[in-house]
Amino acid sequence: MAHTSPVKEHPYSHLIDTLKDGQIKFFNPYKLNDPRYDKLPLSIRVLLEAAIRNCDGFYTKQEDVQNILHWQQEQNKAEVPFSPARVLLQDFTGIPAMVDLAAMRDAVAKHGVDPSLVNPKCPTDLIVDHSLQIDYSKCAIQNAPNPGGGEGPSQGPSRSVHSRPPSRGGAQCGGQRGSCSKVACSDPRASPGGSPASVQQIENTPLLCPFHLQPVSEVETALRNQEMELIRNKERLQFFKWCSKAFKNVNVVPPDVGAVHQLNLEYLSRVVQVSDGFIYPDSVVGTDSHTTMINGLGILGWGVGGIESEAIMLGQPISLTLPQVVGCKLVGSINPLTTSIDIVLGITKHLRQAGIAGKFVEFFGPGVSQLSVPDRTTIANMCPEYNATVSFFPVDQVTLKHFKKTNFTQEKLELLESYMKAVKLFRSYDDPSEDPQYSEVIEFNLSSMVPYVSGPKRPQDRVAVSSMKEDFQSCLDEKVGFKGFHIAKEKQEIRVPFLHSGQEYQLSHGSVVIAAVISCTNNCNPSVMLTAGLLARKAVEAGLLVKPYIRTSLAPGSGMVTHYLNASGVLPYFNKLGFEVIGYGCATCVGNTAPLPEAVVDAIKQGDLVACGVLSGNRHFEGRLCDCVRANYLASPPLVVAYAIAGTVGVDFEKEPLGLTSDGKEVYLRDIWPSREEVQQIEEDTVFSSIFKDLRGRMEKGNTFWKNVECSDALLFPWDHKSTYIRSPSFFSKLSKEVPPPQSIESAHALLFLGDKVTTDHISPAGSIARVSAAAKYLMSKRLTPREFNSYGARRGNDAVMTRGTFASIKLQNRFIGKPGPKTLHIPSGQTLDVFEAADRYQRDGIPLIILAGKDYGSGNSRDWVAKGPYLLGVRAVIAESFEKLHKNQLVGMGIMPLQFLSGQNADSLELSGKERFSITLPESLSPGQELTVKTSQGKSFSVTALFDSDTDVILFQQGGLLRYVARTLL
Repeated sequence: MAHTSPVKEHPYSHLIDTLKDGQIKFFNPYKLNDPRYDKLPLSIRVLLEAAIRNCDGFYTKQEDVQNILHWQQEQNKAEVPFSPARVLLQDFTGIPAMVDLAAMRDAVAKHGVDPSLVNPKCPTDLIVDHSLQIDYSKCAIQNAPNPGGGEGPSQGPSRSVHSRPPSRGGAQCGGQRGSCSKVACSDPRASPGGSPASVQQIENTPLLCPFHLQPVSEVETALRNQEMELIRNKERLQFFKWCSKAFKNVNVVPPDVGAVHQLNLEYLSRVVQVSDGFIYPDSVVGTDSHTTMINGLGILGWGVGGIESEAIMLGQPISLTLPQVVGCKLVGSINPLTTSIDIVLGITKHLRQAGIAGKFVEFFGPGVSQLSVPDRTTIANMCPEYNATVSFFPVDQVTLKHFKKTNFTQEKLELLESYMKAVKLFRSYDDPSEDPQYSEVIEFNLSSMVPYVSGPKRPQDRVAVSSMKEDFQSCLDEKVGFKGFHIAKEKQEIRVPFLHSGQEYQLSHGSVVIAAVISCTNNCNPSVMLTAGLLARKAVEAGLLVKPYIRTSLAPGSGMVTHYLNASGVLPYFNKLGFEVIGYGCATCVGNTAPLPEAVVDAIKQGDLVACGVLSGNRHFEGRLCDCVRANYLASPPLVVAYAIAGTVGVDFEKEPLGLTSDGKEVYLRDIWPSREEVQQIEEDTVFSSIFKDLRGRMEKGNTFWKNVECSDALLFPWDHKSTYIRSPSFFSKLSKEVPPPQSIESAHALLFLGDKVTTDHISPAGSIARVSAAAKYLMSKRLTPREFNSYGARRGNDAVMTRGTFASIKLQNRFIGKPGPKTLHIPSGQTLDVFEAADRYQRDGIPLIILAGKDYGSGNSRDWVAKGPYLLGVRAVIAESFEKLHKNQLVGMGIMPLQFLSGQNADSLELSGKERFSITLPESLSPGQELTVKTSQGKSFSVTALFDSDTDVILFQQGGLLRYVARTLL
């Protein structure tokens, strides 16, 4: 549906107001003259404006407007529609959405309907940023290039130049496209004599080409990674380009421009939208879990699954229960040594303990004015970790000051300010009389914060840096669990020697082997990145280095970050410590870390060591970065640098030095930590409008590779049946115009018997495809080698791969098996099989499937295949103690029933073995929250609650899911 309804006969036409001498119109809720409006949280006012503007009597009714206006009484009760201004897709979850739309065109065309009617009606931006893998880095000699994305052979550092044949096609290295340099190879961090190279030599440090083991100039690193990305993802890029030409309202941003959340902040955000002569608040839903970052700009937005985004793209509003809004009051002054990451982790833990799942969080109080816009976006980014829907910072003078540094013209700033003040969406945080009424208020004192990290397995487990050494020791002692590793006392002091680049090193428990400054919570915040850069500079000047075997990388969110790091003069010092820009996009965070050196892996296995990764992201579940790295910590970028220099997490920065200078002087962290004033001064000097102009130039210019990608001009996508990347899915098979009657579940088997905290990583892995997995067997049947597998994320457009990848995590804890792994019990035969192979047998035998699970099923970041995969495996229902709300909605959207045990009950209390057969009778008319009875083949019966939040959920389930529902509306 259109975002701006016609003025004629609009039920709220009397609210239309004007700006700029009548040139711009808008719906002004303030003209309702209703005292309730002034008391509404500002995030709810955005929902109200959208409901008024889009009120058409069908999707959005006057009753919905009144429910929102009556928020104080209707919160957590009424179901209301919301039509966002735009949709944001990243390529991992964006490609299946676009593949589904392409398949929907085929489906409606078979029924004689014009396929060109299938178009996104809501403006949609698709950013290709999640396919980057690290093939080249400062440790490139250990990282053989892998065009297919599988596990290539690791090249030992001591091999000769001639130990590897030239690459296919005769590609050369060195310079921009020249032949290999004849200068001897070296890693700038490998200094056998212990003394660092002079600062003046930093920029001339050579990089090693993994094809020829010869030096390549540093400017080639990102370019080489980008080339590999484009080579291995050619089919996907051809499909994306077809989408940009075939579908209306689709804007595809090609690779090598920036990460989706970063571009959303820097380029796509508008704060206000102007369309057809009307102005209204910008708002967005996205398939990236970092979409909530945009709330730091005063733009309402949150993450949704791919199937929800598809519905919005096709014009249907998103349905949500009118949320409770928690007011987070910020008071106190920020400690100079505290970064925004520390504040983020502090608020994350504070709000998680407060139990605010599914609620909006809105910040207010005098402390908000101390936070820059980058600080706010960093904080807003983490709201999925405490299960809030959004963390909203209303627009104020700080926001306007920020936009003066960007591409906003003075005219647009004036229009923005005039409009936001007219509709009462502008805040003065120092004026308590403007404070709305919230569902509840939580106060947070900024002065109480000290530096923290988070880990070793979950983002909510916060550890003060001052207690890090003791906490890691306790993790070694504790039993295996959310924090513990249970290492025997006599094995805790073990040290394993190994050779690297001809020099001997030692690894022990707590040794850092991965240190990554990546694009997530911090790259939108110049102060945090500049702190890390200044720390790197002072470390180099003090003569400190990072051990060369540590896998270091710097993956900025966009060229803007590289721009200001370079402009401030700190980038060469990052390089000297091994933190070189490896490209733009998600890498380490989504499991695309390059293999560790063989000697390091062997040492870890030999000593059964708890090796560590330290990263400045917001995802670090066990085994995600690397199979052999068990402990992973989230930290601010400067602390990533600090722990990389220290080489271990078992260090007390207050009492122990980071290292020694060339003359043996001890250097402590406090000696090289930059002051807040120093950071702010450099930030003011480097973060200015030219940075954003540079990004705009990159966006408009594109790149040569993208321009040369060829694609079809047809209305229907020409599916290549030989393709292993893009395949027409089977969601629309046997699609009928009529809605089928409800089908009860009879004699179903449990495919899996799971415990608590099953994450989306467990359900639908995004990293590399293991050689022994079901997906690997399929790809090998298509004559692909492991080097050509690429990742699950890259192959999300192929349902055959993704179905086989469902529940393929090596960390999946299935109670049928008793040990981690992607296996399950095929109950009729008693055989242990891959999950896909077992599901395939059940489907061939006509046996329906369910899943038994514990608490927090489906927690983690949004992935549409966590619902699509189980659907194609034949899963009809999931019975769990509790669900992550977003994932629960995704299950409903695919026609899978989310069923919850009654309070106080679970599989154990009901004495379920999981090997029973389960039957669930569905009534002809389902209702939200209805209790259903489950009967087992052992004669037991128990009740469960069907987690349908609204009549819309019931309709979607009865239709067989959202995709089939949308297709039927077109038929």
